[in-house]
Amino acid sequence: MSANESRAPDAATESEPAPIEAVPLRHPGRWVAAVIVVVLFGLFVYGAATNDAFRWDVYGQYIFDKRITAAAWTTIQMTVLAMVLAIVLGVLLAVMRLSPNPVLRTAAWVYLWVFRGTPVYVQLVFWGLFPAIYKTVALGIPFVYQFVHIDIQAINAAFLFAVIGLGLNEAAYMAEIVRAGVNSVSEGQTEASTALGMSWSQTMRRTVLPQAMRVIIPPTGNEVISMLKTTSLVAAVPYTGELYGRARDISGANFFPIPLLLVAATWYLAITSVLMVGQFYLERYYSKGISRTLTARQLQALADAQGRAVTITPQAEPLPDTPGGERK
Repeated sequence: MSANESRAPDAATESEPAPIEAVPLRHPGRWVAAVIVVVLFGLFVYGAATNDAFRWDVYGQYIFDKRITAAAWTTIQMTVLAMVLAIVLGVLLAVMRLSPNPVLRTAAWVYLWVFRGTPVYVQLVFWGLFPAIYKTVALGIPFVYQFVHIDIQAINAAFLFAVIGLGLNEAAYMAEIVRAGVNSVSEGQTEASTALGMSWSQTMRRTVLPQAMRVIIPPTGNEVISMLKTTSLVAAVPYTGELYGRARDISGANFFPIPLLLVAATWYLAITSVLMVGQFYLERYYSKGISRTLTARQLQALADAQGRAVTITPQAEPLPDTPGGERK
């Protein structure tokens, strides 16, 4: 070995820079803000716990009352039925908005203009007055023969009218959500489907809508949560079998409105929390492939396929989409 070759590693070692001693940047403002928030929260909890107006004994008495739990179940049923109606009708309206037929586009636009331009409470009042507006409904051939006559005034269908009112109003917003999701799909997908010989309806059903779900799901989850809270307005129909209406009826009998409002708010928060968890997993399912960054599981599968050893360094606070931490 020559002298020049033996000196080369020593020269490379001497040329390496010294390691940088990084000093973490201090953030005193964050600590001050955190202390202020904790103190304010503690004062609020203490004030609520010691304030006799909240009547926590009455709150504990009615939190699991049979009437309250039954009303909570009725609220969930009303939310689900109204959202099913809204999603089905919203998809239909979105397809009509995107249709090349000008009559269908105009009809969908008029529907959205009416139901988005008027308050939902006013619409529910109209649905409560539906038996006064249309006393009977006849089904059959117009001006020729009617097969069925329905006496609307004889039907006690406040729950049905509430679901229809909420669903028709929400359908206008779902139509815009679906339309935005469809428009987010590139035109190349539609052109490829057309090249394969698919019709317009097949392209929408098999190509566009499945890809648009990643844009449609997040706002739809928000609309479900909003619908749950909007059910408190069905007293305009009038219908008082849902959560807020039942709590108000009970408070009208025992003259304790504040603890009963807290009971209703607790149930709303509990149901909303469950819906938020479901929304999170749905968003994660439909967002697969949207990012080029490989997850821990994908990196592990790639390393196993290449026969390489992979070590996992767990993070202090792993995110839901990277449960194993960062792989190096």
